[in-house]
Formats: sequence, C-alpha cells, structure tokens
Amino acid sequence: MLRPDPTALSSGQNGSAAESSANGNAAHLVPSIGDVDIQQELNKLEELILGSPRVPFSGRTLVDEDQLLDQLDAVRLNLPPAFQQAVQILQQRDNILAEADRYAQDLIQAAEQQAAQILDEMGIVQQAEQIARQVQAQAQAECDQLRSSVRSEIEQFKRQSQQEWDAQRQSALQEQDMIQQEADAYADRVLFQVEQQLSQMLNIIQHGRSQLQTAQPPAPVPKRPKAIKSTSPLDARARSKGPNPNP
Repeated sequence: MLRPDPTALSSGQNGSAAESSANGNAAHLVPSIGDVDIQQELNKLEELILGSPRVPFSGRTLVDEDQLLDQLDAVRLNLPPAFQQAVQILQQRDNILAEADRYAQDLIQAAEQQAAQILDEMGIVQQAEQIARQVQAQAQAECDQLRSSVRSEIEQFKRQSQQEWDAQRQSALQEQDMIQQEADAYADRVLFQVEQQLSQMLNIIQHGRSQLQTAQPPAPVPKRPKAIKSTSPLDARARSKGPNPNP
C-alpha cells in the first residue's frame, strides 16, 4: 500500500478536500507535530504488535498495516521536535551546570575570601594578644622594678633616719653632759664664793669677840655645857683655818 508522505500532509496545512476524502479515516489519525509523547507512542506501537494475532506454527504476527504505519508516522513526525526538545534540555542542562559551576566558583571564591579575612582577623587578634602580653610583661617588669626601687629607698631612708636619730641622740647626750658639767662647775663656784664670804664673816666675828675679851676684866667663866660638835663643812673648814689674824 502506497501511503502519502506524512510530512507533506502536515506541511500542506489541511490540503485539499479531495485528498482528505481519499485518505479517509487515516488522515485524522496523524497527530500534529509536538502534540505526541514519543514514549507514549512507542508504548502504543509495542501494544499494537503484542496485541496482534499470531500465525499458527510460524512464529509470526499478523499486524494491521494501516495502524502500524499510522503509529510509525506519529513517532516519525514527532522525532525532530523531540530531538530539538532534547537538545534544548541538554542546553538547559549545560546552562544549569554552567550556572551551578559559576555559583560554586562564586561560593568557593567567597569562602576563600572569608577564610582569608578570618585568617587576617585571627592574625590581627594574635598580634594584638602578643602585643597585650608584651605590654603586660613590660608593665609587670616596670612594676617590680618600681617596687624594688621603692623598697630600697625606704630601707635607705630608714637607715639614714636611724643614723640621724643616733647622731642627734649622741649630740643631745653630749650637750646634756656638757650642760651638767657647766651647771656643776657654776654651782661649785657659787658655793665657793658663799663659803669664802661666810669664812670672812666668821673671822670678823671671832676677832670682835677677842677684842671684847681683852677690854673687860676676866670674870669667872661658868661651866658651859659641852657644845655639840658641828658637822657642817663650813664649821670644819673655819676650825681648820683658825682665827683670821687680819680681820
């Protein structure tokens, strides 16, 4: 059976009425391009073959030629759009893969930049911590040095104060001894002068009495009670010196 080209049927845009009547019911079986699922049409083709009766003792199958050719036409007409759709899908896949690759590269670059920034920040933090440790160590050293210097100055001040105190105390003791010696010497001079004056007065009294005794006749001297011996150092010194010949 000679069948018309399906592509000519589809490109003729409905053709003529005569051709439509010649093809009969076969014309309406040819679907429009792009409206058929290739996988579904292939499944129908397989069902057509499997559902056809078999020739006994021959292993062959009787297939309706018109239905088989119509099904093949439907698959043939939709193969180019399917290929084009597959190409589009492949292009879309390539675009998606390229976009995913660009997105992955952007993520990797952003992650690398973030990692570098984190490393820089960590370096800055470590550097700041190191500087802080150095400053702390320097401050501790200066504090220890200052504490040692203050203690040394305090000890030196204590020793100097003790030395000054000892020197002032020794000087005060020396001044006290000197004042005591001067006071003793002054008291001795004053007492010596008083002693001299009393001695002269005693000599004058004794000389006056002796003069009175020579001018009057002697009278019986009554017994006088024994005088108590004086223990005064002035009397002892007057007795040791005796009457002053030159009053």
